[in-house]
Amino acid sequence: MKETSQNPRRVRIVADSTCDLSQPLLEQYDIMVLPLHIVLDMESYCDREEITPDEIYAWAEKNKRTPKTAAVGFDRALDGMQRIQQEGCDAIFIGISEEMSTTCNVMRMVAQELSFDRMFVVDSRNLSTGIGLQVLRAAELAAEGLPAEEIVAYIERDREKVRASFVVERLDYLAMGGRCSSVTALLGATLKLKPRIEVHEGKMSVGKKYRGPQDRVILKYVQDMREALLAADPGRVFITHSGCSPQTVAQVKSFLESLAHFERIEVTRAGGVISSHCGPGTLGVLFYES
Repeated sequence: MKETSQNPRRVRIVADSTCDLSQPLLEQYDIMVLPLHIVLDMESYCDREEITPDEIYAWAEKNKRTPKTAAVGFDRALDGMQRIQQEGCDAIFIGISEEMSTTCNVMRMVAQELSFDRMFVVDSRNLSTGIGLQVLRAAELAAEGLPAEEIVAYIERDREKVRASFVVERLDYLAMGGRCSSVTALLGATLKLKPRIEVHEGKMSVGKKYRGPQDRVILKYVQDMREALLAADPGRVFITHSGCSPQTVAQVKSFLESLAHFERIEVTRAGGVISSHCGPGTLGVLFYES
């Protein structure tokens, strides 16, 4: 694929839990994941380890408010990165957009604490499998033997080519979470709008607005992307959802298969942090443009 430089040091790829990659993918590519936190009143839970999205939804419905979320814990990150340092490996951490979380800054402090000058921190400028796409690409480049500096250059060069969008069923989660200010104005609309949320330069904004049952909205959203999907990098596309019905997910996958364009169509369930901010019934299709 690309010429490699001589570099005897192994490169380990690390992500935070908002990358929303499935366990089989994490294991296949030997990716370390550090959890963000879900905060319910005074209790804090490690994302994807100590609480499920469905438990979060149940708490939110009972308490009539959404959870708070917090960055990767310093001590947990310190322990993970110290192990990589002791293995004699280089490390590349790819994290959630700095517009949405302080996680990348926590990781920089960890590198400073450990005097780990072979640890590189990359702001994905994205969320969910918009991060996951970059993490997997970095892992593939590491497997080819590229040195850390070159991998970081490739990821940062192409990160604005990631196309991340999703449609939400409920606006209250996203509005109360405060990560997308333009959603708040839609809450007072008389029509039950279901906006397409798009990620640009690390921030979320509202795109096209849909109305109707969520399963139909989701299918229309995907069909509206047909031209962009056919022009996408054919290697991989993600369907990532926060608890949609198997039938709806299958419809989306069937549509993507009908395009006969992608080598791999991955289906993943969003973790607790993404679910806390987007709510149930959200689905996104994410890919690299070519």
